[in-house]
This record gives sequence, structure tokens and C-alpha cells, in this order.
Amino acid sequence: MPPHRVAQFFDNPVAIGFKGIFLMKEMPLKKSMEQQRRQAVGRYRRGESIESICASMGRHPNWLTKWIDRYDPNDEHWACDRSRRPRTQPNKTPDAMESVVLVVRKRLRAEGQFSGAQAIRWELEDLALDDVPSIRTINRILRRHNVPGRRREPYCPKGTPYPALSADRPNRVHQADLVGPCYLVGPHRFYALNVVDLATGRCGLYPLPSKASQSVITGFWDVWRRLGMPEHLQVDNEMSFYGSRRYPRGMGALIRLCLLHGIQLRFVPQGEPWRNGVVEKFNEHYQQKLLDRVTIDSPEHLRIETLKFEDKHNRTWRYSKLHGQTPMRALQNAQCVLRHPPKDDPPRHPLKKPEQGQYHLVRLVRSNLKLDVFGEMFALPAELQYQYVVATVDVKEQKLKLFQDHRQIEEWNYRLR
Repeated sequence: MPPHRVAQFFDNPVAIGFKGIFLMKEMPLKKSMEQQRRQAVGRYRRGESIESICASMGRHPNWLTKWIDRYDPNDEHWACDRSRRPRTQPNKTPDAMESVVLVVRKRLRAEGQFSGAQAIRWELEDLALDDVPSIRTINRILRRHNVPGRRREPYCPKGTPYPALSADRPNRVHQADLVGPCYLVGPHRFYALNVVDLATGRCGLYPLPSKASQSVITGFWDVWRRLGMPEHLQVDNEMSFYGSRRYPRGMGALIRLCLLHGIQLRFVPQGEPWRNGVVEKFNEHYQQKLLDRVTIDSPEHLRIETLKFEDKHNRTWRYSKLHGQTPMRALQNAQCVLRHPPKDDPPRHPLKKPEQGQYHLVRLVRSNLKLDVFGEMFALPAELQYQYVVATVDVKEQKLKLFQDHRQIEEWNYRLR
């Protein structure tokens, strides 16, 4: 098409539309650039000087020198644009290392262990490889190979201060939870008692046939034989843990078991399961890596697989909070003496009434200004509204004491049955 016809065509947006104008304008422009290069080099090869060529075309001499150097009669694409991407990448991770990262990640997934970038780096360090990539590099390798993953922002506590326990040594604090009912192949139903030591990450598991008092006692006793007995045991407000709302002062089987063996039982606020977040998170791994993967057809088989899973977790799983150590390695490095049950056979229900000790209830004071102690209500002052308080039952003094920020606020007579 002659130049004057092209100009007339572009000046008529109705004929082709605005989108067509931009597309068609760009195509001749790219082609004309290649033509200019070929034309300029051709004029130079026919004997015309660089200065006169560049003056007529409005170009710098360096531009023409560049394309004269690139001229290759054997390459028909010599006048085309070339990629400006660097030919070498000195900081790129070697392909062999990327392959190792992917193989390690696949193995960790197959073994049911954590398989994120941090876990992969720990495995590579154990292999004593040179130039182990950083966590960010491992994440980039996984994304480059379309390996799925999830990223979580670090937890930042906010809102009303919560009276959390400090777990600075093994068996300082245990978190426990009942999961279920769970079902096996056939008419087999059970409840999973999961216990986690906050300081070391060790877990203790026991499948309960029911929530009966004797089952709860037997389950905790069996777990403590392996984990050791804690100083504080933190649980939710499951009725099997405290007894009965009909008799709130009757001290259920678990309360009596803990008091008789010097353990302070602590109940988290009602409706706030995240306060037992460590064991709640562990419940997900228990479901995904045991119940969802292993076909279990009998209570005895369940018991065997549960102990295998517990041992595997404690000996092979690594945690960031432990700086890459396994729970058993963290326990060994702590060099603490654990306290275990005095005998192998669990106590029999009903247990005798304890004469000393304390157990605690953490509660958020709502707008009704009432303290709920297993169904029994106590009036509270207005300044405690929307604040967390700790209600402590002192068995020896037969008192119910109310604390906020370690400061005693109220006290009631509390005669236990």
C-alpha cells in the first residue's frame, strides 16, 4: 500500500476501530526498523560513508556501527531484535541441587512429615551438602516447579491480654484434647485422647472406647507413663474432664486424678478452642497422617498404629520452635528429670476425694458480669467486663479465688463435695 494510502487508512478510525489502529500501527513500525537496518548496512557496503548515512536517517554513528558488526550474509534474521536477557546467571541454583530439593520434598511428603522449605533445609543440612540453599531460595525452587504450598504470616497477638502459661521446660505444660467420635471399619467407635508437651512438642496418644471416667483415667495414665507427668495440664471444657454441671463442686475423675498426683488442671475459656491451639493443630496432623492414610479394622490394630504414629512423630518430626530438632532430641538436650506415675496399673474409679491442691478456670467476663464455674454463677464487679480472669479453686482452704494479672480480686467460700 502506498504511504499516502496508509495515512488515509489510519486517519479513519470508523473503518477499523481504535484497537485495530494500534495493532496495525505497531506491526509496520517493527518491520520498518528492520528495513532501516538492512537499508543502512546495504548503503554502507555499497561504499557510502557512515556519516552521510546517519545524517540522512537521523541516527547516531554508533547505531550503524552496531548493525554493521552484526551483519551476517548467512543469517537472514541478523537485523532482528535480540533478547537482552543475560547469557549467564552466576547466582542461579545448580540444576543438581534443585533436583535434590525436589527429591527430599517428595520423600518427606511420602513419610507423612512436614515438607515445607524449612524442613527441606534441615534435611539438606543433615546430608552435609555444600552450599545448602536458603529458605527463600528453596521456596523459589518449589514455585518454579509448581509445587503447591501455603504461606502464613507470623501470628501477632492483639486484643485483651490473655493469662497464658509459660512452657519453659519439658513437662511444664501439657495440652490435651478429646477427638471424636471416630469410626473404624465396621461398628467400631472410639475417641482419640491427644496430649502434647508444649516445651518439646512430644505427643502422647491413647484411643478411648468411651468418655467414661475410667476410660479417661486409663488414657491419661497410659500417656503419662511415656511422656511423664506434667506440672500443669490444660484442657477445654469437655464434661468428661470436669465431671457434671449438675454437681459442679463434685470434682470429676480427671480433676481428682490431677490433684492426687500434684498436677494443676487448667480449663481454657468456654468457646475459645484456639487457647489450646497446639493440640488442636496436632489433631489435624493426627487425622491427615494416620486416620486418613491407614486402614484400621480393629481396636487392637488401632492401638498398634497409634503407638507407631506417636513414636514416629516424637523421633522424626522437626519443629521450627525447636530450631529444627525432633521432640526427643529437644528432650535429651534439656537434660530434665521427668516424673512418671508411681505404678503401671491405672487407679480405679471412683477416686478418693483430694484434700489439697488447686485447679483453675480461665474465663472471659461478658456483659452479664457472671463467672461460670461449671454451671454455677458468681457475680463480678463491673470493672472486669470483657477482661480475662482466672478462677482458682483451693481444695485445702475450700475457697474460690478470683485473679486478674496475678492480683486477687474476689474470694468466696467454696465447699467441695
